[in-house]
Amino acid sequence: MTELSHLDSEGRARMVDVSAKADTTRVAVAAGELRTTAEVVRLVQADDMPKADVLATARIAGIAGAKKTSELIPLCHQLSLSSVNVSFGLTADSITIEATAKTKGPTGVEMEALTAVAVAGLTLHDMVKAVDPAAVLTGVRLLTKDGGKRGHWERTDSPAPQHDHSPGVTNSGQHAHIRARDAAEGSRTAVVLVASTGTAAGTRIDKTGPVLMEWLAGQGFSVRGPLVYPDADIADGLADALTGAPGLVITTGGTGASPTDATPEATLAVLDRELPGVAETIRLRGTATFPLAALSRGVAGLAGRTVVINLPGSPGGVRDGIAVLEPLLDHLLAQVAGGGSHE
Repeated sequence: MTELSHLDSEGRARMVDVSAKADTTRVAVAAGELRTTAEVVRLVQADDMPKADVLATARIAGIAGAKKTSELIPLCHQLSLSSVNVSFGLTADSITIEATAKTKGPTGVEMEALTAVAVAGLTLHDMVKAVDPAAVLTGVRLLTKDGGKRGHWERTDSPAPQHDHSPGVTNSGQHAHIRARDAAEGSRTAVVLVASTGTAAGTRIDKTGPVLMEWLAGQGFSVRGPLVYPDADIADGLADALTGAPGLVITTGGTGASPTDATPEATLAVLDRELPGVAETIRLRGTATFPLAALSRGVAGLAGRTVVINLPGSPGGVRDGIAVLEPLLDHLLAQVAGGGSHE
C-alpha cells in the first residue's frame, strides 16, 4: 500500500523534505466550472455585468491565488512560479476555467494550478452573484502534470464537462453524439487566442476575442478562451491553445510589422502545412476598405488536424476574417477530418 507523503511514521502531519530531489521543469494543468444561467453567460460575454470586467478580474485573482498557495494550504512548499495562465470558456449556461502553472524546482505545481482554478471560480461567483446567487462552482480537478521522476500524468476518468440539458441526455450519450458529429463534419471545438501585451497586463481591453467567441458559439463550436498572452509569450499561448488538439485555433493580434509582433513566426513553427489562400483572402478582404490591412503578416495552416488561423488584432480585421471564414469553415474542417474533398 502506498504511503501518504504528508504523514510521518506516527501519522502526524508533516511538510515533506524535498531538499534531495532534483530540480526539473514542472507543469500542471487544472480545470473547473461555474454553473450558472444563460443570462449570466450573455452578460459576461457582452461585458455588461454590474461589477467590473468579470473574466479579467477572475483571471488576476486566479494568478494571485496560485502565488499564495503555500499561505493557504499549510503543507505546501513555497515555489518560484515561472508562469501562471488562467483562461475561460463559455457554454450555454456555464463558465469553464483552466489554469496552467509552471516552475523549475524539486516539487510539483499541482496545488498551485488547482488553487488558481478555485480562486478564479470563487471570484467569478462573487462577480455574478447579484444576478445568479445560486451559481455553483464544481468539477475542480487536476488534468495533467509533468516533471519529476514520474514524468507525465494525465487524467483519463473525467473528461471536461459538457452539458446538454435536454431530457434524457446523459454525459456519455452526449459525448458519443459529439464524437459522431465531429467525425462527419470536422471537430467543432475551437480556441480563441489573443496576443496583446497590454491586455495581458490589464492596461488594455481586448475587443476581438469576445467577438470571435460569440461568432464561433453561434456556429456550433464548443469554445475555449479567450486565452490572453503577451506578444513575447505567444509561442507559449499557441502551445496552450493546441492542448487537446482542438479542431480550430484562431489568433488575433501580433501580425503587424512592429518588432514585438511575433504571431506569424510562432504559428509557422507549429504548422505542418500552410493554407496560403485563406491568409491572402483575409488580407484582400481587409485592403478593399482599409489599405493598411496589406501590412498584416498573418498566416493560416494545419498543425496536425488543427486548423490555425491568424487574424489582425482589430475589430475590423476580425470582422473581415469572419466574413472570409464563414463560408469556408465547415468544408475545411470536414476535409481535415478526412470527410470532404475538393475537385
